[in-house]
Amino acid sequence: MTRSLRRDLYAAGAAALLVTVAVVVGRHIQDTRHTLFVHWPPLFADWDPHVGPGTPAALAVAAATVAYGPSVAARLPWRALLAAAWASALGWILSLALIDGWHQGVAVRLTTPNEYLSVIGRFHDIPATLRDFTHHILSGTPAPWPAHIAGHPPAATLTFVLLDRIGLRGGGWAGMWCITVGATGCVAVLTAIRTLTDETLARRAAPFLVLAPAAVWQGTSADGYFAAVAAWSLALLALALTRRSHGCAAASGLLFGLTCYLSYGLTLFALIAVAVAVLTRSGLRERPALLLSLLAGLAVFPVLFTLAGFDWWHAYHLLVTRYYQGVGGTRPYGYWVWANLACTALITGPATAAGLRRTTTALLPGTGRPDPAHTRLAFLVTAALLALLVADLSGMSKAETERIWLPFALWLLPSCALLPHPRPWLTAQAALALLLNHLLLTGW
Repeated sequence: MTRSLRRDLYAAGAAALLVTVAVVVGRHIQDTRHTLFVHWPPLFADWDPHVGPGTPAALAVAAATVAYGPSVAARLPWRALLAAAWASALGWILSLALIDGWHQGVAVRLTTPNEYLSVIGRFHDIPATLRDFTHHILSGTPAPWPAHIAGHPPAATLTFVLLDRIGLRGGGWAGMWCITVGATGCVAVLTAIRTLTDETLARRAAPFLVLAPAAVWQGTSADGYFAAVAAWSLALLALALTRRSHGCAAASGLLFGLTCYLSYGLTLFALIAVAVAVLTRSGLRERPALLLSLLAGLAVFPVLFTLAGFDWWHAYHLLVTRYYQGVGGTRPYGYWVWANLACTALITGPATAAGLRRTTTALLPGTGRPDPAHTRLAFLVTAALLALLVADLSGMSKAETERIWLPFALWLLPSCALLPHPRPWLTAQAALALLLNHLLLTGW
């Protein structure tokens, strides 16, 4: 065993230890103080060993990806690889969701009292509802919004309102929207990696982006959809700055503006966008008009929502108050500030822990002649990790980060491209996802 591999295993072991401590300490706190409000800390889940109709498909997708994923990713034409990655990710996410059955795993996830579909009837007059949106954020106000609606800007709920308006009604259509769109997130990340680093690293990252443990939650919450929108905003930014494309710049700005109106916390993607700009700094320097296209796209959703009467900043400050009115004010920061990272270790898997170790090595001076592509990938992944840590320290994400931080997790997974022997690590990733989905009934 080489020294480098041994260090990779140490990193994976440290992640496993973090999760174990979070489980043991969390169970003690919940059993004695009842302040965590989760039944199987650090995850929002219940212990419920089970199998379901998705089990055979999930096992088949996992086995095929482990056995053939690295070699197929290495030789497929690029566009065919992107299509195969999307189809495989879709199959993996959907099969994991169906382990809980169609009804429990997909159709009712977004229809519960705290979820978006529960308030569609209140959006019969969309402009009037937007003007009145902030009046129902705080607990104690007349007809306060349920937790998820109050906790997000209105574009999140409007997505499902518009699906309902075009005839795609009910939790089944809403769930499949999140799964189908969410699966494109891996395509966006692959596009960005190829553009910012090199194609070899993107091809090596592809199986890990497909077979991510995060898929357990990508198929059961709207955050997988949010993650894809945010990922495409960065991918298009990378394309805009490398190809000098005004169309891509405007589209990137448009999607980043939408991202900010899907989730307040995803404004932190600006940190990753800065990293993309640094890696492609000549793009804006040589054609500053690209910045105007980017800003024009970026302004669309803020202008539309502001004209409709929704004040983003006011709503965010009300949300902070609402957050501390609920369980967010009771959940102990001292536990969640590090237990959240245990959730991240679970959704990104042991391979990512090893990959992040190699990311650190790629950025440190004095470790031999660095590979420029590896350094650029490490820089991008580190920016995503920094954004996640800022979210953690803010205290606005105490618990449930296994779904809330899916957008950041997508950008940590590419670190696995730095691992020299992918199949054992892919096996570990798949095994973790399968165990989580078969042993626990997740709350999302």
